[in-house]
Amino acid sequence: MSVSTEQDYNEAFKKIDSLIAENFEDNTDKQKEFLELAKAIQDYEKKFYPLPKPETVVEMVELKMYERKITQKQLSALLEITTDKLSQILNGKRQPDVTFLKAVYLKLGVDPGFLLRNA
Repeated sequence: MSVSTEQDYNEAFKKIDSLIAENFEDNTDKQKEFLELAKAIQDYEKKFYPLPKPETVVEMVELKMYERKITQKQLSALLEITTDKLSQILNGKRQPDVTFLKAVYLKLGVDPGFLLRNA
């Protein structure tokens, strides 16, 4: 299946919805169709609805939170900082300090060059 227009995109979603409604888990042909539709939709979205690249440390941290599907509370525990400090940084009330930037690098794998250019 190829999704190359907005109409194809909408039709693919309708088909996905109908497959879900049919409870397709026991049908390997429908499972294959579902996966092909999902891949086609994903490819279309990457091309026509790309996520903007983060330009600030805060945007990068928010992207990492989204990718990992974690909350601010979970992130603060991961970075070993208080929830208050994280909240202040994310809301622009406090500048990221070296400890925060080091934790973002080590725990989230953010490129140190990005952190230096954008801190």
